[in-house]
Amino acid sequence: MVMRSVKGFGIVAALVLAVAAAGVAEAQQRTPPYWASVAAGKARMRTGPGRQFPAVWLYVRADLPIRVIASVPNWRRIEDPDGAKGWVQANLLSERRTAIVRGGIQPLRTAPQESAAIAWRVEPGVVGRISRCGDGWCRLDVAGRGGFISTDHIWGVGTGETVP
Repeated sequence: MVMRSVKGFGIVAALVLAVAAAGVAEAQQRTPPYWASVAAGKARMRTGPGRQFPAVWLYVRADLPIRVIASVPNWRRIEDPDGAKGWVQANLLSERRTAIVRGGIQPLRTAPQESAAIAWRVEPGVVGRISRCGDGWCRLDVAGRGGFISTDHIWGVGTGETVP
């Protein structure tokens, strides 16, 4: 009887793992270019797609937005907000959409329009999670405080892109 319970649990666990692996495989099949972010607290950018290639940069900022510009199994060629390009292991990246503030101090507004009240102000270099982008505006959430920012003042969203 105990053997059946364990066996049944093993089957359920195997199914859960298979579904999770299918989701990862599907995400890894996206066709570049696309936006993503650094998932790990530390991620090395390399000159080529493999650990044998020299590391040229160490990212220590999770959620930093990046643009994936090429893909090979287990590795992604990325471009960072400063324009640096190189290769990063795919498992160190996330599909989470983020953006970094550019220019001077920018307002986060209560609605996606210039005339809306200012809810917060954000400094250049601040990274936040984005959602609901359209018509030149994105909702930006920075540590639980959010508002709308013009896409002219962030890096992490394509021109004219809509994010649901």
